Amino acid sequence: MADKTPTEKSEAAFAKRIDPTKDDLSNEQTFFMRQVELAQWKKKTTHLRGRNVATGLAIGAIVMGIYGYTFYSVSQEKIMDELDEEAKVARLKRPKTGAN
Repeated sequence: MADKTPTEKSEAAFAKRIDPTKDDLSNEQTFFMRQVELAQWKKKTTHLRGRNVATGLAIGAIVMGIYGYTFYSVSQEKIMDELDEEAKVARLKRPKTGAN
């Protein structure tokens, strides 16, 4: 079997964290860093955009459901019709006077 341990040690720092404000970086290095950050943001925003659309549609569906249910339940109410009928019956049953 092959030996998995490296035989020579590399002096290059791989993915070393740096602070751009403290370290002296060349223009090419800062330009490359900005390109990488922009690529990462583009990748994240496409994922977030899909999630935001799904969330917006879910909230919109809930709002429209509540709105529709409210109209449906109000159209089923007969309270005002019943009050009007009671008032009509009361007007017909009361004694007739000269004032009315």
